[in-house]
Amino acid sequence: MRKDVRILLVGEPKVGKTSLIMSLVSEEFPDEVPLRAEEITIPADVTPERVPTHIVDYSEAEQSDEQLYQEISKANVICIVYSVNNKKSIEKVTSHWIPLINDRTDKDSRVPLILVGNKSDLVEHSSMETILPIMNQYQDIETCVECSAKNLKNISELFYYAQKAVLHPTGPLYCPEEKELKPSCIKALTRIFKVSDLDNDGILNDNELNFFQRTCFNTPLAPQALEDVKNVVRRNMTDGVKDNGLTLKGFLFLHTLFIQRGRHETTWTVLRRFGYDDDLELTQEYLFPLIKIPSDCTTELNHNAYLFLQSVFDKHDKDRDCALSPDEVKDLFKVFPYMPWGPDVNNTVCTNDQGWITYQGYLSQWTLTTYLDVQRSLEYLGYLGYSIIYEQESQAAAITVTRNKRIDLQKKQTQRSVFRCNVLGARSSGKSGFLQAFLGKNLQGQRRIREDHKSFYAISTTYVYGQEKYLLLHEVMPDFDFLSEADLACDVVCLVYDINNPRSFEYCAKVYKQYFIDSKTPCVVIAAKSDLHETRQHYSLSPQEFCRKHKLHPPQPFTCNTTDAPNKDIYTRLTTMAMYPHMAQADLKNSTFWLRASVGATVCAVLGFAMYRALLKQR
Repeated sequence: MRKDVRILLVGEPKVGKTSLIMSLVSEEFPDEVPLRAEEITIPADVTPERVPTHIVDYSEAEQSDEQLYQEISKANVICIVYSVNNKKSIEKVTSHWIPLINDRTDKDSRVPLILVGNKSDLVEHSSMETILPIMNQYQDIETCVECSAKNLKNISELFYYAQKAVLHPTGPLYCPEEKELKPSCIKALTRIFKVSDLDNDGILNDNELNFFQRTCFNTPLAPQALEDVKNVVRRNMTDGVKDNGLTLKGFLFLHTLFIQRGRHETTWTVLRRFGYDDDLELTQEYLFPLIKIPSDCTTELNHNAYLFLQSVFDKHDKDRDCALSPDEVKDLFKVFPYMPWGPDVNNTVCTNDQGWITYQGYLSQWTLTTYLDVQRSLEYLGYLGYSIIYEQESQAAAITVTRNKRIDLQKKQTQRSVFRCNVLGARSSGKSGFLQAFLGKNLQGQRRIREDHKSFYAISTTYVYGQEKYLLLHEVMPDFDFLSEADLACDVVCLVYDINNPRSFEYCAKVYKQYFIDSKTPCVVIAAKSDLHETRQHYSLSPQEFCRKHKLHPPQPFTCNTTDAPNKDIYTRLTTMAMYPHMAQADLKNSTFWLRASVGATVCAVLGFAMYRALLKQR
């Protein structure tokens, strides 16, 4: 909502503009009226909407046209004052003032107008018959008020309506000619309904309505008040209430009714609570709350964020198969202005046999987005209404900023849950296969992936010493001459070569010697396509000799050309090295380092699956 309101009074000379302002301030009709009143500011604590209000007078005798134009450009609302006993001043409203104001304001952001009929004490009749056709002709006119500066009739109301026209405008919400909500308003209210429909059954039950009421207005509805609301809807439409809950049609009808009865502030309170601005767009402040991320720190979702995302998944997993079908994904993202996930996501996270994103894959994708682009993650959580449902100040409350990686290395321990592994290698060395194998896809499954659906990322969970962690694999394009900071910044490096290609290892050796030989980042050499015949590499040292010379672990054989899902032990090893880089070097000759990690991963995977099955039964 605006932080202040600027009201400008214009009109023909002698219609009583200055008298209206002075009567408001002194609460009595002035004996002497100057040509123009000084600008006054009404403090926030004495205005109904708790917003400071500036009231500006205009005098043709004292001000130039240029000064008038400047005031029009600064005004939030303009009151065109006429005298009810002066036909000429009424004619000037349409022949002079409205065209003048329209010429000086942008067509797409017109200033709301209030028609003010002053000196009602001098006549016994109303000017409304003359004014109504004008109101119907010009959509920018919010309302018309007849008042009297002399006997103080409707003076406070005039300025309240002017303030309300700025803070709670009708224009963006409602079309008077059609007597219905505008499409942008329907779109915003539909999102609000879907966010508030916590079980996604298409109706707001009493608990959901009460939560909505408390969220927007800080007070629940009494049981009888709830019934009264539903009865109003029942009396006016047949499909507004279903199973004793409010449908979307009923919800939209209620807001139409509020606006028709002049209670725009009710709808605006709801819209602003859910993050909308005066143009019915979600504000930048709502979508992108401020979050500070120091260098060498990463971003992760915290426990509450995962609980929220789990509830969103459950809400849309209609068939309870622990995977999201294409229709369920589409339904989930209906509260977004665009589809955020493309077909590449299905090759970035774990899917079921039908290629649908599993529960684990869904959480993995959110983890990936938060790690790589926290601003986008904040935006997505904003669309889903995280801060509203979890009653937080903003989505920033869902994010954990990890401590500096240097501190982790000094203390030889970490609280992080997400670890990044950059995968480098020459073209056709098996990098993509290595990523897809992490998601459980063997070579046969990988061949079904369309070229335009491929992903350079893969993320899933691994278990290290009983702790569930996320490993994020990133395939780096093979450009030896230029590797960016992003290509080098990671927790562990995989250097992949094809054992069947004699020129494949040379790339790994050169990359290691140029970029990683003096780095504290652990490196692992992967001997890919180990099901094929191993040929001698055209390099001065064999891969085994190279690793021995540079104190690296021996090349790890790997293949995804398997009947079942490829073996995942290597991914546990990578995560372990990322978590304990100091131990990876110290235990280089100690094979029990790998054994402890692998056994721990197997036990935890079994326990994790058992707990997952138990959770499914509960759900």
